Amino acid sequence: MENWYLFSVLALILLGTQRFLYKVTAERGCSSGLTTAIFMATVTLLSTAVYVVSGATIDDYTVLITLALVNSSAFAISTISNIEALRHLPAAITFPLTRLSLVLVILVSVIYFDEQLSAQQWFGILLGFAVVILLAKESKQNSTPEENHRCGFLFIGICILCGAIASISSKLAAVSTDTAGFMALTYLFATVFSLLINKRWGQETPREKNNEAIMIGVMMGVLNFFGFYAFLTALASGPLSSIALITGMHFVIAIILSVMLYHEQMTLRRGLSLALTLLAIFLLRA
Repeated sequence: MENWYLFSVLALILLGTQRFLYKVTAERGCSSGLTTAIFMATVTLLSTAVYVVSGATIDDYTVLITLALVNSSAFAISTISNIEALRHLPAAITFPLTRLSLVLVILVSVIYFDEQLSAQQWFGILLGFAVVILLAKESKQNSTPEENHRCGFLFIGICILCGAIASISSKLAAVSTDTAGFMALTYLFATVFSLLINKRWGQETPREKNNEAIMIGVMMGVLNFFGFYAFLTALASGPLSSIALITGMHFVIAIILSVMLYHEQMTLRRGLSLALTLLAIFLLRA
């Protein structure tokens, strides 16, 4: 079994658990900006410690800084948008749709990285668009106000675009610079971006909610540190399209935990959409 596949599966489990904490943040009424900032700061500290201990050297700081800036800004915006979308739409709708960033990643893999897609994989992309249609109809039957639907889908759209940018820049960094150094600088920038976003658009929350946000953020950071490190390790030797698709299944873990712990309803349409998403990812991986 290929090492990149094992690291991909490990990233899937860790990042899936971390994504569930997005739902916890939204349900507990914590500030998404503060939670994200603490999460990013935790990863920054862990990555910096690994980089210092490893004694690694970096040949081209221009490439490192450029990729870190692109990745951190995209990831920070994607994370906050994901949490905000969960305030307006159920996890069973939000998580599958945000994973459609995989479609953009696949297209870039084909065009830029010259990875070949089979007819089966193209069919998987079509299934991905079918999921969008199904869940869009599902949202109309949801009891939440129509304004919430519009806001939720707007945040999902932002999350899809920024998520794709983050994945692509991660691939470029994995093959061109030091992993720990990239993570440390990326999450340092992301911490700053998150704090600025929280200062500009953050909601007022009680002190006890801020304490909760800090605790959740630290847990997110630990899970993401190991998950993202596994993701970058896989990208260093494996294909972007396959690795992104395997780790892209992490939303399944978040949805299952949301149904179990928050008793979200698993309707027939949501179940079908979930199954189609998994099938699409499986077909794209072939």
